[in-house]
Amino acid sequence: MTHPPPPGAPRARIPGPQQPPPPYPRIRAGLWRRCLGGGLALWALTALVTYVTGGTTLLPTLILLGGFLVPVTFVLWAYERHSRDLGVSAILGCFLTGGTLGVLGASVMEYHLLHPSPWMFAGAGLIEEAAKVGALVFVLRRLPAIRGMRAGLVLGATVGFGFAALEGSGHAFDAALSADGVDLRALLETEILRGVPAPLGHGLWTAIAGGILLAHRRPNGRFRLGGRVVGACLGVSLLHAVWDFTPGIALWMVAHLAGPGLDRQLFAGGYTAGTTAAQSHLFTVCSVGGLVLVSLPGIAWVRALTRRDPSWRNTP
Repeated sequence: MTHPPPPGAPRARIPGPQQPPPPYPRIRAGLWRRCLGGGLALWALTALVTYVTGGTTLLPTLILLGGFLVPVTFVLWAYERHSRDLGVSAILGCFLTGGTLGVLGASVMEYHLLHPSPWMFAGAGLIEEAAKVGALVFVLRRLPAIRGMRAGLVLGATVGFGFAALEGSGHAFDAALSADGVDLRALLETEILRGVPAPLGHGLWTAIAGGILLAHRRPNGRFRLGGRVVGACLGVSLLHAVWDFTPGIALWMVAHLAGPGLDRQLFAGGYTAGTTAAQSHLFTVCSVGGLVLVSLPGIAWVRALTRRDPSWRNTP
């Protein structure tokens, strides 16, 4: 049995409705720099410990750090500079869900549709870019308010970086496996060669396609696959194909400049074979130089898109 409070005592307050949850925390300025510096230090330390101990326990850590470091850094930079209004959920959804769906879709289609041939690079570029654009559409299908060139560039790049992180980790795992056991040197070389140019590859191509796709999205959220969207997808697929074919072109150049001639069997399996020790340096120079040249049209394309978009110019 409860007794009434004595006269003059303060009345107990009836709890009112709870306050709405706070918004997503804002990422502090410069977090991408700390992520890059700290991630590089952890990656190098993990590689050193793996080399000294000779064990395999840290291989998953090494593969994931090397595969995700550059993509995550650029996503943080894009979010900090250009997409705080999009929200963390859209960024994470595009990076994780979009990247995973893109890799799964591309793997299934390439397995059933592609066969070893010189045209394999064109088919791979078309399939992978279509899979990434499809993944972007799937993630944003219930977010009709997200549209416009700036949102498309940022979220398209995010899907591309998620794809690059997962694909690069898979290639690093394949490189580590050899008949003599774990090849740590091949793993590290693969992560460096795939991680450093990642912003000029998958992230750049899907940013272009995503920007044009969302720039033509209807106010009700429906996607329009008009001539410009299809043309953008075909254009980035062509850039992707030339990018994939660049190591083969570099190998062809090396065979003519520093070798006995071109061995046509180098292209028989749809990929390039390794070079000899004497040709490795020239091969690296030709490959890196070729990739830089291939990336220039994509960079110019993105710059042209941002110059025509007023929302991008007004972004601080």
